[in-house]
Amino acid sequence: MVKVTIDERECEVNEGSTVLEALRAEGIKVPTLCYHPALRPSGSCRLCAVEVESTVGRSSLLLACVLRVKEGMRIKSQGEAVQRARVKAFKDLLQMAPQAHAIRRLAAEHGVDLGPPPDGCIRCRLCIRVCKEIVGAGALKMEKREGKNFVVPVAGLCIGCGTCTNICPTGAIRMDEVEAVRTIVIRDEIVGRHILEKCEACGKLFATERFLSHVRERTAPHPDVKEHHLYCPTCAKLFSDRVKASSKFKRI
Repeated sequence: MVKVTIDERECEVNEGSTVLEALRAEGIKVPTLCYHPALRPSGSCRLCAVEVESTVGRSSLLLACVLRVKEGMRIKSQGEAVQRARVKAFKDLLQMAPQAHAIRRLAAEHGVDLGPPPDGCIRCRLCIRVCKEIVGAGALKMEKREGKNFVVPVAGLCIGCGTCTNICPTGAIRMDEVEAVRTIVIRDEIVGRHILEKCEACGKLFATERFLSHVRERTAPHPDVKEHHLYCPTCAKLFSDRVKASSKFKRI
């Protein structure tokens, strides 16, 4: 056993162990991605940096997974220098794998803010424009966050039509339908969640009640004397074609 000081606390650790092993034996969490106990440590991810003070009082940032403990070693697992090294290591890793959720989760566990995650959005504004200019709902807007523009939902205005999902060129806006509920999402933000209505003819779930109400309101100024049914587009076209065919036959 050798005596070392970890975060201002004197400890006895196994001689020949790495600093990472010593820290974990003391219950101190240190981020790692490239380390596995069955393999020789390589220090590739560089997340396990710690501050080590030598016997002559000189401090250095070293990788805990490859560094062996020595008698009298003073180790800091936290602090400004350690945090700066971790932030840099996390950001370097994120440049290589920008969509890696594991990196972001690990960074969050260790208090490292990596900024907003990439979302696939190219800020073309097609979704905002179509929702405002064509659909008339205005459920999306551009908002500046931490100096960057983001497409974000406007609370309560989504009608669940899915037009934004269809027009998005990169798939950044998703539409999921589970158990008669349609959910439209950008990143981890919900744009809208709606119950789907059933077609009276075929029973298919096809549109949200808010979308159907929106259509009725937009067409309200037009004369309307026909009987209303809740038909999906396929059934509506089918019955319309039958009516046209029947009318043509009667004229003959």
